[in-house]
Amino acid sequence: MTVRVLVVDDSAFFRRRVTEILEQNSRLEVIGSANDGREAVDKAKSLRPDVITMDIEMPVMNGIDAVKEIMRSAPCPILMFSSLTHEGATATLNALEAGAADFLPKKFEDIARNRDEAVKTLQDRVLAIAQDSSARSTRAATPTRPTTDPRPSSRDVSSHRDTSSTSSSALDRIRQRSEERQRQREQATAPSAPAATGNLTINRAYQVLAIGTSTGGPVALQKILTQLPENFPYPILMVQHMPAAFTKAFSQRLDGLCKVRVKEAEEGDVLRPGHAYLAPGGKQMIVDGSASSARIRIKEDNSGRITYKPSVDITFASLSKLFGGKVLGVILTGMGADGREGSRMLKQQGATIWAQDEASCVVYGMPQAVASAGISTRSISLNDMARAILKEVGYH
Repeated sequence: MTVRVLVVDDSAFFRRRVTEILEQNSRLEVIGSANDGREAVDKAKSLRPDVITMDIEMPVMNGIDAVKEIMRSAPCPILMFSSLTHEGATATLNALEAGAADFLPKKFEDIARNRDEAVKTLQDRVLAIAQDSSARSTRAATPTRPTTDPRPSSRDVSSHRDTSSTSSSALDRIRQRSEERQRQREQATAPSAPAATGNLTINRAYQVLAIGTSTGGPVALQKILTQLPENFPYPILMVQHMPAAFTKAFSQRLDGLCKVRVKEAEEGDVLRPGHAYLAPGGKQMIVDGSASSARIRIKEDNSGRITYKPSVDITFASLSKLFGGKVLGVILTGMGADGREGSRMLKQQGATIWAQDEASCVVYGMPQAVASAGISTRSISLNDMARAILKEVGYH
């Protein structure tokens, strides 16, 4: 089935460019365009696209406000375009909190080494967020059947605008799901009571909490970290697929919201309990030294052999060598399979690997990769993940 896209940008040139790129793929159809946020809201209601691409800075209504309104009135996956500046990063993070599914730099040369790669990246992102949204609406409209069969590894992209009663029900469920996600985002940003008020008996089976994520990760990480107490007993290492200009702003944002200390990882950082280290964009984060005196190393990677910078596989592999089985690894929402091989190496050393469940993922790619390979032992809802982590590490 064809994925129908609404392109929103105040630049006519950029609208034409995005349209041209998307329509090179026979699975994508641009059904309309808008030059400001207000027009985007109106066309989202009338056209019911499968995906919207959205600029942030626009007249009449900006992209962030447009996302909020669309997610309230005509919810569908939204891909934001952002400038690679500190201000652009902050605005993009605000858009993700408002309900956007993913983002890409507006300058395509910043996301790829050549034009063909940039074209494929944009097409793949749009298809990925449409596919997961379509799969969720299909599951919502299908009666639940008792089964122990794992979720399928591939799913057809389908439209949710069918005039049948089943499709109408699916649309209602998509809207309800969007509203629930918005409530989750608001809870993640609001001041909250300490998540752990009981006693702490440190689980000596662990020494590190490691988290890997991509699409949908900023909101997921914020949801989890804001529920961890200041005296969390282990260091936390986080790998989020993000451009270099974004990781500093994101770490600062988390640090202001969380009880644990959060920072963008730097060369030579010593791992400390109750501290969370975010891998810097555009580089690789590894951990070396000894288990009792571990330090972070930040490496440039110009080999061209590793797709992701930072890469979950690279960080998790280094943890397997240093900490062996004393790692609690968590793979959250994200496109692709980064983290599968690093998680496999950890699992072989006796580490525990969990995955976010499909229903709460923006894109069920990375968690599915570890789940379908038999590497993860639990699939956990995002709403329950912090609670499960706290129980596992010894809060009771």
